[in-house]
Amino acid sequence: MSTLLFDRWFANRFLHRAVHKSLFGAAMLLCLVWSTAAALRASPVTPQPVAAFHEWPRAWDGVPLRPLALSEVEHRFADRFPGAIARMTDGEQMFVLRQVVAPTRMLHPAADCYRALGYRIVQARLERDAQERLWRCFNAQRGATRIASSHPSQQGQTLRVCERIVDAKGTSFTDTSAWYWAAASGRSTGPWEAVTVARVTRPT
Repeated sequence: MSTLLFDRWFANRFLHRAVHKSLFGAAMLLCLVWSTAAALRASPVTPQPVAAFHEWPRAWDGVPLRPLALSEVEHRFADRFPGAIARMTDGEQMFVLRQVVAPTRMLHPAADCYRALGYRIVQARLERDAQERLWRCFNAQRGATRIASSHPSQQGQTLRVCERIVDAKGTSFTDTSAWYWAAASGRSTGPWEAVTVARVTRPT
């Protein structure tokens, strides 16, 4: 059944690619709306620099990455973002990679965007991966009922999402607000690399 679930959500089919584009596009659009509102409330500042071409990694932990095209909404968000944005996959996980060249409120916690898309955030905690990198992770659930169903198709979708930010000196952050104030005060220097990884959890 886990193979069936994997095929449903990550097979390289037009319909599935369109669904993933819509979800990530909606998340980007919501982030753009929040960022624009914050900019209108803030006092005028000098324009933030925008990164030129950025070479993204070709592999993650030894597994090749395949780039995914940004939607029109994501392109509009990227045009305002102080840096560069890319979406990639290793066949099992979806990556949102952002190079940030200046402190910005446009870098939002992933949990905020998933909540706005209708997901319920549970099991949030700090975790270390096999390479001892520290991440802030959570489960994003949508369509699940309070009473667990014995049929996987009735259990809704659960994504495991992890994120982290690393500065030019290798210092890592798992809290977006802590990163922003460290960057704005000069205690952390850029450019910064923000990585968000999402995968569908397998039923046990």
